Formats: sequence, structure tokens, C-alpha cells
Amino acid sequence: MTRASTNRRIVLLAALFVGLLGVTLARAFWLQVLNGDAYAAMAVRQHRETVIVPARRGTISDRNGEPLAIGRPTTTVFANPQQVERPRALTLSVAEALDMHPRDVYPLLSDRSHGFVYVARKADALAAERLKDQGFAGLGFYPEELRTYPQGPVAAQVVGYAGMDNKGLEGLEKSLEKVLAGRPGSRTIVKDPSGRALDIVSTRPESPGRNVRLTLDGQIQANAEDILADAVAQYGARAASAIVMDPYSGAVLAMAVAPGFNANRFAITRADRRRNRAVTDTYEPGSTFKLVTVAAALEEGIASPGSSYRVPPSIRVADRVIGEAHTRGTEYMTVRGIVEHSSNVGTITIAQQLGEGRLADWIDRFGFGNRTGLDFPGESPGFALPIDKWSGSTIGTVPIGHGIAVTPIQMARAYAAIANGGTLVTPHLVEAIDGRHVERKRGKRVVSRAVSNQMLSMLRGVVIEGTGTEAAIPGYTVAGKTGTAAKIDPVTGKYSHSAYVASFVGLVPATKPRLVIMVMVDEPSGAIYGGEVAAPVFRQIARFNLQHLEVPPDAPHRAASTG
Repeated sequence: MTRASTNRRIVLLAALFVGLLGVTLARAFWLQVLNGDAYAAMAVRQHRETVIVPARRGTISDRNGEPLAIGRPTTTVFANPQQVERPRALTLSVAEALDMHPRDVYPLLSDRSHGFVYVARKADALAAERLKDQGFAGLGFYPEELRTYPQGPVAAQVVGYAGMDNKGLEGLEKSLEKVLAGRPGSRTIVKDPSGRALDIVSTRPESPGRNVRLTLDGQIQANAEDILADAVAQYGARAASAIVMDPYSGAVLAMAVAPGFNANRFAITRADRRRNRAVTDTYEPGSTFKLVTVAAALEEGIASPGSSYRVPPSIRVADRVIGEAHTRGTEYMTVRGIVEHSSNVGTITIAQQLGEGRLADWIDRFGFGNRTGLDFPGESPGFALPIDKWSGSTIGTVPIGHGIAVTPIQMARAYAAIANGGTLVTPHLVEAIDGRHVERKRGKRVVSRAVSNQMLSMLRGVVIEGTGTEAAIPGYTVAGKTGTAAKIDPVTGKYSHSAYVASFVGLVPATKPRLVIMVMVDEPSGAIYGGEVAAPVFRQIARFNLQHLEVPPDAPHRAASTG
């Protein structure tokens, strides 16, 4: 090989090295200068991680402080499969510690196309801690609450529930989301190349949610639910609702629905079981609505409890002939007698004297056709026909509770106005937030105290010798009204001859009512009348409540004579 040939090779080799050096320098310049910031940030991200720390969700308790919804500490386990070094060994450890099947775990840990996967949401905290102590690379842990309902089915339709992410999905859990949720915090940690945490470099503390105390009394609620469940079973009914309310404050002590469900199993419960029927569902009230017609006539001065009317067995109103629930002849009845014996014809006669316009106005004054303002989501306003839509027969149907749709909470509120001396209050479920009482607007007067007392006296007669004798409670005076209404057949659009709603609304003790108790049984079979079906349910609920609240008897002589 000649010297010239050797020199050319050396020159080419040197040029090659110079070229490689130039490329390397250019690459370094591109990485460090032109894209240095981006790669520096990537490096930081690979060694730093910001973990969101969920805030503790506020507790929901009843009026006595008994928890209805609480958070149980758990640990969520996650992984970065790209940092997992021994997926098979880790799979076996995870499956054993968290009681999982290896075939469900291994695909998560071995798929390196993902940088984050959940291994187990809200696992047992102690089990997760034991797994953490094993020090596997690529595995992460953070604390998280599991929303639980310690009393199971008690007030489930009222409280509602929160989902896996602790966000309220139904009921008060949903409507009070901003109050209960709090604000999450964060922690930024430094990790080694294997993903193990080395240090916490910054934290932002979380702000816990606020605690909510309800007006519900857990024992009154549970008792009402049990009694309703028995009634549904006894009468083969479709459903039943009951409301127990303080007539002066509007505080709801119980809002029960049957059939019920266990809030801890909400994910596998049908939607119709989760619905709070006492607030969302409407029905034709039947004779319990006669309270509005009679109270309006008394307040307008067109009748008094002793006013007498000739009451035939039926009455023609436009194109309809409306009769009584039970066969009888023509009688002369006072307003008191019309109420006590729930006369359809007598009530319609009074309504005709009152007139369409004034009756429609009184329906509105009592709040029908409008939401009550209850602090619960999804409340129905019901339906009251506008006066310009009334037909010739409407004055014969609406006064006796047909052709109008109401909710159980609306009926309880209307009777509360009679119980408290004439004021329409706003029912409510939330008593306090973080110990601070929630202020309420004062109610508005709808009838005078004199009319309230007259109605109370007549409603007492319903229980003493009228259609509501099954509601009587030894030792106490009881006032109330029965209701029975045929349901509309959804196929024919006509009133059914087999499907009814039986109801009773009672006030106890009647001398100075402490409680309004509304009971509605949907589609009972066999017995259908409110006095037969709903009144005994009222009696059972009321007796327990009076004892539980230690309300002294106001008619002790009745207890002696009955016993």
C-alpha cells in the first residue's frame, strides 16, 4: 500500500470522526439549547409526581346525631406498568393481599402501553398498607374515602347516595354536593427511577366537607318504614308513603317509602326502588282534599260548621252525575256532618256556593300546583287545572279531590296549616350545617285561627264517629281525614274499577297538634278505603311517635275506658 493511499484513508477516517463529532454536537445543541426546557420538564415529571388527595366528605346525621352517611377510610392502589419490574411476583402479592384473582390483576400490570392503571379502588386500608410494605416498584397508594350508610335502608330514598368518586348522585347527597364535598388537596413527591417515593416536596392541604344534621329522627323513620312495609305486604299494594312533620316548624321527622332499598347496594337497585315517592310522585287525593273546599267556605263566610244543607244521594254537575261512596237516601246535613261522613254531594254543594274562581284561588293559596320549597331535589309541583281550563263539571270533581294531582308532602303541608293555627309553612329536611342552624322564612297565613279551630274540631269528629274511627289512639285526641280515589287507567284514560289510592292525614294530639302524619297506600287489594287501609297505618305510626317523643296524653280518661 502506497503512502498516498494511506494518507487518503487517514484523511477520510478523520473526516468521518469530524462528521460524527459535528452530528453529536448538533444533536447536543438541539437537545440542550433548542429543546432543553422541554426535556428538563420531562425529566422532572419522570422523577416527580403530583397526587390529588381527596377531601373528606361531610357526614349526614339525623336530628339526634346518629350517622346516616359517613366516610370509611380506604386506600386506592394504582400502578405504572412501565415501571413494574416483576409483574408476575407483583400479581401474586396483590391478589393475596387484596383478595383478588391473579387473572384479573396480571393483564393490568403487564401491559406497558399504559402509564397508569387502577389496581383496586377503595381497598381495605390495612391490607393495602401490608402490600405497600413489600416495596414493589411501580406500585402507588393514596387514601380515599368509601361512602357508607351505617343504617342501610333507613331513609335511603331521602339521603340518596354518592358514587365511587364520592360525588352525590341522588337525594340529599346530590343536592348538598357543594356543602358535603369539600376541596381536594395535593402532594408532590420525588421518585427514584423505579418509581419508589423518596420525598414529599410540596403539599396543599385538603378542605373537608361540612357536616349536615337533618330534621329526620332515625327511630321514627325506621319505625314508619317497617310499618309501611308490613302494610304493602298485607294489602298486596304497589307502594306506600308516609310523612311525619312538625306542623309549626315544617321539620320533617320521617319521610318513609315502601318498598325500600339498602343504600349500600344502590348500584344494583332498580331506579323505581330508589325514588322518593313522597316528593316525586303525584296522585289524586280524593276526600282528604275536601279540607281545602270546606276551609275556603268557612274563611269566605259563606258557611259555618252548623250550616245545614239538603244532601240528596247524588248530584248532577254539567254532564256528570256524582254520587256518594256509600248508598244512602236524601238527608239534611250540617257542614260538620258533611266533613265527618265525607259526603261528596255535600262538599260539591258547598263548592258551588263558593264558586269556581274563589275555589281556584284557594287551591293556589294552599300551595297546590306549586312546589312546597322542600330542600330535596326532584320535587314535583303536582297539577292544579288553571281556572281558564275548567269545564262545566270541574266544580263537581276538584272539590272532592279528583281532577287534581298532589304529592304527599303537599297534603301534609296543607294539614299542617290547620294544625298550627292557619299558617302555611315550608317543609324542610336540613336542620343544621356544621352545627349552625339553617334559617327559614316565616310561613304565610292562609286561614284565620278561628277557621283553623273549627276545622280541627270537625276533623276530630271524623275520628270519633265518622269515616276515620280506625285512627283513634287510646289516651289521645286525634283529628284527621280519610281519602279514597280511583286511579286513571293508563290504557283507557278512564277511572279504573280496580286500582285505588287509600290515604289518611292525621293531627295528634288534636288539642294542640305536635305531629302531622300523612299516609298513602297505592293500589291496595281487598280493602281499598282510606278508613280501612291507611287509618290503621296512621294509628301504628302515631302511637310509636307519641311514646318516643314522650308526648303526654291529652285525653287520659279515654285510655282508662278503652283499656
